[in-house]
Amino acid sequence: MKHLWAPWRMDYIKESSHEEDCLFCTLLAQEDGPGNLILHRGQNAFVVLNRYPYTNGHMMVVPYKHKPSLEGLGDKTLFEMISLASEALSVLRDAYNADGFNLGANIGEAAGAGVEEHVHLHVVPRWKGDTNFMATTAETRVLPEDLEVTYQTLRRLWLSRSDDG
Repeated sequence: MKHLWAPWRMDYIKESSHEEDCLFCTLLAQEDGPGNLILHRGQNAFVVLNRYPYTNGHMMVVPYKHKPSLEGLGDKTLFEMISLASEALSVLRDAYNADGFNLGANIGEAAGAGVEEHVHLHVVPRWKGDTNFMATTAETRVLPEDLEVTYQTLRRLWLSRSDDG
């Protein structure tokens, strides 16, 4: 069995275990910016950067409806979530020349959901060779760009696409 070690995520685990309010619902109530990392708000869902990313540009597509699984969402929301995930792929290709992507959802605690009460999709950009000696020998993942810089880059790109609309 292979293991993915991400010891830097302990801060996230400690933070979220004390939260009584939903992380995503709390973010929605805030003004968009580096504080909440929301890149785009659609009609039924929004796109936000992961504060504890696996790689730079790790986004999440989140429905406004607070539901633990996809089954609780309507067709319009599901369609918009997939459309936003597709747009996220395009933005990440343009911004960071990603070679590939992991796209998926962890639904329920047994599946590894960090926020199990509010379903969301992960969009994780990948590059050839992005798992290097640091991850395999030092159990450390290197993120080459500050999260706020990533946010500003992706937000600017996302807004420019909306303006072209």
